[in-house]
Amino acid sequence: MEYVVLLDYSDGEIIKIRLSEQETILADEAEDYEEFLRTLEDKYDFRLDNCCWMSTTNLKERSYL
Repeated sequence: MEYVVLLDYSDGEIIKIRLSEQETILADEAEDYEEFLRTLEDKYDFRLDNCCWMSTTNLKERSYL
């Protein structure tokens, strides 16, 4: 399973997406990962132009709030 984490700096929002099996296959086949991410914009309600992003197979999280 693959995860995508986006930092939406226009809204100050952290978006964590666990890709489905089909989305993971499409991501692996994509020549340009950012173009793949653009196909997810409407489904997950974000705009890549307003985000920094990373993908990972293991998602760990820390918070100091």
